[in-house]
Amino acid sequence: MISLFKQNKIFVIIILFATMVVGIVYLNIQDISESLNVSEDILLKDKIDNKKCDFEGEVLVTKVIDGDTIIVEGGEYIRLIGIDSDEFGYPCYYSAKKELENLVLNKKVILQKDISVTDKYGRCLNYVFLKLQNINVEMVKRGLAVASFYEPDVKYKAEIKYAESHAIKGRIGCKWSNLK
Repeated sequence: MISLFKQNKIFVIIILFATMVVGIVYLNIQDISESLNVSEDILLKDKIDNKKCDFEGEVLVTKVIDGDTIIVEGGEYIRLIGIDSDEFGYPCYYSAKKELENLVLNKKVILQKDISVTDKYGRCLNYVFLKLQNINVEMVKRGLAVASFYEPDVKYKAEIKYAESHAIKGRIGCKWSNLK
């Protein structure tokens, strides 16, 4: 009788252990399934963003927001890759915005992608060219923006860093003219 009790106890322990293992596996499958749904949502968002930001040929600049953001025909916001200019309320905001307006407003530009399609705000990420002039580089060269890179978007990093170095040494523009 004692032997039968020990066997039943072992059997109950095995059943409990198996139930725990099945429960853990089930919960892990649920987590993986939820992760896959999030990944599918991200992939779907990327497909939508790719379509939204898929510009071919020239596009008209309809508005300049600041020294590193423009709006093009169709209403899409374009964030210039590799540079950062002052936001509203900071010292170089107006001069950077005005210069970017002088360069591209109401003109047809060519937008060039790097790796990322959009930033965290949903703006399309591009290099902006007016004829053969890289406007991203030009804004830094004129001392109205600083070099600012986020991997993996570094296609013109060397050119932008060189322009920044030149502007700093020459104390060019709003960003560097007051250096001591």
